[in-house]
Amino acid sequence: MGKFEDDINLVFERLSVGSTENVREKLRGLKDRLIELHRKNMVKINHSVMELVCAKYLILANYDVKLECLLDGVSCDIYAVKGLGTLIVEVETGYVPPEHALDPLTYSRARIASKITRYSGYADKFGLAAPPHYVMQIHPALTKPPRYRTEDEIREIKGLCDLYYSNPPVSLEEIRNARLHVIYILDVDRAIVLETDPISYIEKAAEWSLYGAEELITPLRVERQLTGK
Repeated sequence: MGKFEDDINLVFERLSVGSTENVREKLRGLKDRLIELHRKNMVKINHSVMELVCAKYLILANYDVKLECLLDGVSCDIYAVKGLGTLIVEVETGYVPPEHALDPLTYSRARIASKITRYSGYADKFGLAAPPHYVMQIHPALTKPPRYRTEDEIREIKGLCDLYYSNPPVSLEEIRNARLHVIYILDVDRAIVLETDPISYIEKAAEWSLYGAEELITPLRVERQLTGK
């Protein structure tokens, strides 16, 4: 308990440097909530630190931020509101449980796909956040606007998610309507955040992604032709 509180307080102090008192107070409330949740054995330090770093970035963008927020029985990592708009951000550390030591890539693909499809319907915008040392395996179809997602792609994502998430299973309708709007790259060491769009993220990550560079980039070119971007 002491180590968690020491670390989260240290990150709070780093994030507070140069911040206004209003920002400090908002961060202090979030920090205290994480400490309270840790006392109930509900959060871990790596994930909590990343949530706090991302939270400051969103606070500076004029969002009201909540951490570990329960929405209709689903707990999301970050729930942010600005005006009439809402944003959910799921923070990914890259952790793979020991029981998936022999299938870490497939598990990671399914986890990311499941997060996008399950959570994006609960807010106007949905984003993923991850550290720069973890390359998220994002299915290319989930970066497309829903109207450009094919039935074959939807069934492929459904089959992937069903390998690990069946209680309840991800529905075809959730996959059909899922949206991923933004990626936040969290540099915890320097307590800074880089914001990028999903297409740019997977284009830059294609060299390391085991979906295959050509498999990734071709749908992106098609989408840009369709959208004119």
